[in-house]
Amino acid sequence: MTGKVLLVDDEAHITRNLEKVIPWEMLGLTVAGVAKNGAEALEQMENTEFDLMLCDIRMPVMDGLELVRHLRNKGSACDIIMLSGYQDFTYTRAAIQCGVKDYVLKPIPYDELTGVIARIMSGRRSKQKRQQEEKQKLGRIIDLASEKILYDVIMDYTDVTADNWLLTGDEQQLKRKKFVLLLFDLLAGTEQTKDWRDWPDKERKLWNFAVCNVLREALRREGHHHAVIQIRDGEWCVLIETDESAAYDLPVVEQWTKTLLAAVKEHVKLPLFAGIYREFASAEGLSAAYKQVQQGMQLTPAHDDIAVYPSGQQSARQADQALWDAAEDMLGAVKRGDAAAADGHLAGLAKKLQQMNEPSSDRVKPLLHFFVLHLMREMKEMGAFPKEQEEKLWRRLDRRFDIKDLLAVIRQVTNAVSEKSADKKKQSERSMAIAKDYLDRHLYRDLSVDEAAAHVGLSTSYFSLLFKQNFGETFIEYVTRQRMERAKALLLETPKSVAQIAKEVGYSERRYFTKVFMKYTGDNPTDYRGKERGGEA
Repeated sequence: MTGKVLLVDDEAHITRNLEKVIPWEMLGLTVAGVAKNGAEALEQMENTEFDLMLCDIRMPVMDGLELVRHLRNKGSACDIIMLSGYQDFTYTRAAIQCGVKDYVLKPIPYDELTGVIARIMSGRRSKQKRQQEEKQKLGRIIDLASEKILYDVIMDYTDVTADNWLLTGDEQQLKRKKFVLLLFDLLAGTEQTKDWRDWPDKERKLWNFAVCNVLREALRREGHHHAVIQIRDGEWCVLIETDESAAYDLPVVEQWTKTLLAAVKEHVKLPLFAGIYREFASAEGLSAAYKQVQQGMQLTPAHDDIAVYPSGQQSARQADQALWDAAEDMLGAVKRGDAAAADGHLAGLAKKLQQMNEPSSDRVKPLLHFFVLHLMREMKEMGAFPKEQEEKLWRRLDRRFDIKDLLAVIRQVTNAVSEKSADKKKQSERSMAIAKDYLDRHLYRDLSVDEAAAHVGLSTSYFSLLFKQNFGETFIEYVTRQRMERAKALLLETPKSVAQIAKEVGYSERRYFTKVFMKYTGDNPTDYRGKERGGEA
């Protein structure tokens, strides 16, 4: 990119010579403005951003030093070379104090001036490159943190209200963003996925990881600002941020979805199905939008590769919705380990089925079958039963049978969990105690929920659920709170710098640490240290 230069001198022949003699194009620059005094220069700089200014000191109306002071007071980042026929050191010192990069005496030695310009612009470009790299690095950190928060928002474990102190800096913008929501799923009950069900856990984890990477890379190539969030084994939610003024364009969204499906099929060799939420979703509406798409995909017996939800058909079937809601209530009780509530919900589900007219059974059976598949996948996430028992249940589901048989499978699954509920609860408490100890010992480095879940041998989704149930806050909320409390103690009890403390509590980027700390305490780290220590004195 060509940089812009402003020449400021009341002697017209000097600015003409500068334009002609200096090899601006070779230096990657172009003369974009000429002014006779500081006032004219200021006026031009209101409308144009210059990278370099060559400026005389003595000029009518406004001299060079006064111009430089004006620019520095405004926060201008333009580099400045002063030109002067005065050798008095007072001028040189005043110019340096104003942040001038160099000082060249008249008559102008053009070769020397060319070298000075080349050196200054090389330094400027290096600085801009570092700043861009730091900005990208900070952006990646914020994106990763946003993905962690977005998972909790989608699962309805946290919210995006102003009270949520985790929404710092750029993440605060989540509340004002709108998203395209896509859900990619591996249908566990199809012929194509029977091999997948037999894969060892390690192989499936690698496959899940590969799908995430393929989706992210495809989205990056398309230039989308995005988040890819694995919800459970074989299910991924993709969120694409859009311009606030953009209108929802379904054909465009469908094309994006086709591109992503093709990328996964090409690189991972296993076809997925996709569901599209038919309008933009706000941050507050993400959980509801995700549930509508997931439910639509689970309840549709015949799947196209891509479908849009909610469909007109889907919203019209109120009886189906009531049945699914009852089944979801039962699933929630099972996941909480509440055996009594699970039995009660199962009895209610059976009663609803008995009350339905016989002709509706052909419609209800596929609905119930898909719910059983949904239940099986959730129980698999929980590690609710041994591999051998799981395989028997899958084999039963592969056969054709009626509603009574489907209810029997549901009862078998819930009984299997209920029998272990007491043991499961104790095991969960032990797992969470181990996880807490692990987190407290590793706050100094970047910790992911996947790593913590793997440490205690749980799936990420089930770990997140148990963590919220046990500690009353999400994984990211807990880790961030502990880090901030540790940082507060280090600020008050040690002379360590803010950058050192940021690294000690797990933040490689000081500016991001400062943003989080300010949201948590209301002060930046330096002010917090001064205020608290001053209060003690």
